[in-house]
Amino acid sequence: MPTDVLLNAYIDLNILLLAGAALWIGARRLLGRSKLGRAYQPQLRLLNGMTVLLAASPVLIHAFTHFVIPHPPNFSDMLVSQYLQGHVNMSAGEFEALLGLREDAVRGLTTLQPLWAQTFAAAFATGGAVCLAHVAVSVFRLRQNLASAFLWKRIGSVQLMVSDTVRVAYSTRGLSHRYVVLPAALLNDPRDLRLTIAHELQHFRQRDIECEFLLEMLRPLLFWNPAFYLWRREVRLLREFACDQALMARPDFDVRAYCECLIRACAHAARSPAMFTRRSPAVALVDRRETRRGASLQRRILAVTAAQPQGPNSLGWGVVSLAMAGVVLATAMLLQRPSDWSHDRIMLSTIVNLERMASRNTAPELAISAVNGGFAVPSQ
Repeated sequence: MPTDVLLNAYIDLNILLLAGAALWIGARRLLGRSKLGRAYQPQLRLLNGMTVLLAASPVLIHAFTHFVIPHPPNFSDMLVSQYLQGHVNMSAGEFEALLGLREDAVRGLTTLQPLWAQTFAAAFATGGAVCLAHVAVSVFRLRQNLASAFLWKRIGSVQLMVSDTVRVAYSTRGLSHRYVVLPAALLNDPRDLRLTIAHELQHFRQRDIECEFLLEMLRPLLFWNPAFYLWRREVRLLREFACDQALMARPDFDVRAYCECLIRACAHAARSPAMFTRRSPAVALVDRRETRRGASLQRRILAVTAAQPQGPNSLGWGVVSLAMAGVVLATAMLLQRPSDWSHDRIMLSTIVNLERMASRNTAPELAISAVNGGFAVPSQ
């Protein structure tokens, strides 16, 4: 695949992530005003689905433009049409230069001739390498921790492991096995042990580990994009809310005991910062934010103790999901580059050439934009 195609797909992915993050924040605020606002499990499924869709959208749109509609509508052609209708107050040359910014940037990054392109490429390569090394070290530490733990029990395809080096339970998986790693001290508290195992098994049911894998794979590519960290934070927060809510829905579940278990887990984690030596991809009972900021744990407990939603409301969530997926795919399609010279673009190019001729053949103070009237004749 040509380098410029890959580069444009990468740019589209970053723009889509910004648009998707803005869309999700707006949707979350709207949902918060309705009865769907406390249904965390459907929200998590929606956000996980959007994560997969955003990651796959450049490939989907590339296939769509090759096999379905070769020349779909795009923002660039729409802006040219608006300009020709007189809705943009800008000279034709400036407008054409503005439209060509992305093409110029892609050309510079492809050839690496300009100094700014060389600097950007070096900075991106350095940042990506650092993030990739960080992920590799995290995976290595995770494998080390699994190797040092010992097998306690099996629940179906899940292996319950016990470790002397961890303070808080977490779950992860390999290609064929799933693991729940428990602190050795937890074996002395049967009630917390039962609640912790139930929590970690729920993460497997929600496919949270697979989503964490995807986010970790994207991090070396999107490390510079603040929307990625916002998106990841939303996914991680929602997965805990959804997991807690799923446990609350079980009959005779002790909410008070569960909240006390969360508080004790945070207390254990706070006593040993070394526990948070990066191990990834994994999902823990509590994370780093809940030991640094009490507000995160407070929000989680408030979500657990709040009134739980009644009924699945599949129709409402179906409409929301289709609307958000449609907006993302439509945005991805509109971001595509124009494929050929349309009539409007020929008109714009003609106007630009007329402006250049006018500026060369007349004094600068007498040159008039070709859009507004042609050439001026100096008075005698």
